[in-house]
Amino acid sequence: MNNKKQSANPHNIDWMITLLPLIMIIGLCVLFFCFPTQSNTVLSNIRFLLGDTFGVYYLIIGLGIFLLSIYVACSKYGNIVLGAPNEKPKFSFFAWGSMMFTAGLAADILFYSFSEWILYASDPHIAELGSIQDWASTYPIFHWSLIPWGFYLVLAVAFGFMLHVRKRDRQKYSEACRPILGKYTDGILGRLIDLLAVFALLAGTATTFSLATPLMASVIGELFHVSINRTVVTIIILVLTCIVYTYSLLHGFKGISFLAKSCIYLFFGLLAYVLLFSGETKYIIETGVSSVGRMLQNFFELATFTDPQRTTSFPQNWTIFYWAYWMVWCVATPFFIGNISRGRTVRQTILGGYVFGCGSTIISFIILGNYSMGMQVTGRADFIRQYAETGNLYGMIVGIIKTLPGAPVIMVAVLVTMIAFYATSFDSIALTASCYSYHTLKDGELPHKAIQLMWCILLILLPIALLFAESSMSNLQSVSIVAAGPIAIVILLIAASFLKDGKSYLRELASPAESEK
Repeated sequence: MNNKKQSANPHNIDWMITLLPLIMIIGLCVLFFCFPTQSNTVLSNIRFLLGDTFGVYYLIIGLGIFLLSIYVACSKYGNIVLGAPNEKPKFSFFAWGSMMFTAGLAADILFYSFSEWILYASDPHIAELGSIQDWASTYPIFHWSLIPWGFYLVLAVAFGFMLHVRKRDRQKYSEACRPILGKYTDGILGRLIDLLAVFALLAGTATTFSLATPLMASVIGELFHVSINRTVVTIIILVLTCIVYTYSLLHGFKGISFLAKSCIYLFFGLLAYVLLFSGETKYIIETGVSSVGRMLQNFFELATFTDPQRTTSFPQNWTIFYWAYWMVWCVATPFFIGNISRGRTVRQTILGGYVFGCGSTIISFIILGNYSMGMQVTGRADFIRQYAETGNLYGMIVGIIKTLPGAPVIMVAVLVTMIAFYATSFDSIALTASCYSYHTLKDGELPHKAIQLMWCILLILLPIALLFAESSMSNLQSVSIVAAGPIAIVILLIAASFLKDGKSYLRELASPAESEK
């Protein structure tokens, strides 16, 4: 069988989906450059409206999608092969799992793994629940595990079914809604869904890049003792990262797979070093086991907590942001996971995703987060006070890394791993975005390299604008919350469409047997 990928016909480009987001992003960049204060104010107001007024909307969808993923995996839908009924997996388990994990989580996993417990430690909600030891280590795992990966995996099997079973040649959000929307998929409603998807993709990219890249700039400043403006250094890093993921993308799935596996080796090597040589091994393991157990024991309470009296506004500040954050990432990541899951069953994709993706995420937060928390609770460091006094989260993370043995080497490892994470995440995002630029794209066809290059550059523009605007973490988060509002409805529509079409497919498979009776 010839597995060579062919480039799509350049005359098949959907210029509306390609150019309109480009114009919108350039317009937003201009606004952020020219009116940074006013732009941040508008973002804050919109975030308050969506997060505070309609926050329960995000919470219900998050819990519902997770429960749906378990149902699909355990039901008759789980037997569906994403491809021909007897087709074998396209990639090995390790290569598949590596690409899935690195596509689903960018470098912000390192940023948040080191620091998230500190952000919770000073929150009054943690004091209401109990001790920092118990809850500051539990919430990071909750916010980064079951529900986030539920979003990814439900949509991944829906897209995989659409691509590999139904063989549809429109690789877009709207096409996944066809079983319910029917002819309206090809009309204004379908176009609107695709435009929303592309905008959400760009918003999620901007949020991720803008939040975590300043940490890389801080690490470089510490390593080389340079006093260059952090924004300038961050932009240089963004450009270099863009070059890496562009190079990887233009080499197709082979380049993406190689980069993903390299990233996994770097990532788990870093985790192993911290676990074994930090001097906190016992504390890390015991606190990790306790926090996972506490998260599972209180899962439904955590997932439905709304703080109706707004005593702390914790879910509005954190949980709702996170569910919105994962929703906007759902535009690209599930398409990529569905694409690489060819030959696997729906059950294998969902359960394997939870084991590899969710499991690796939990391990990261347990090791990196509990190392610094162990130093805090034993009195050997006071990171909470350091952050309270300076407000510099990035400098505090550098301070945490400096307490590790062989700190300069670890800083280099963190820097390289973050670049690898960014590259492996955004080459998959750029590939998915490129597919949106075509009216139709057959299975086995790849977007033209010029289109891929355009999206590689486009994905970097908004993060740079946000950095120049010096947006706060809250305002950066707002970008995701705003974009996730309408996308949540589309996610539910895609899930319902998969259930409907999957049921029809199972009847089609059973019909020959029934006719023989």
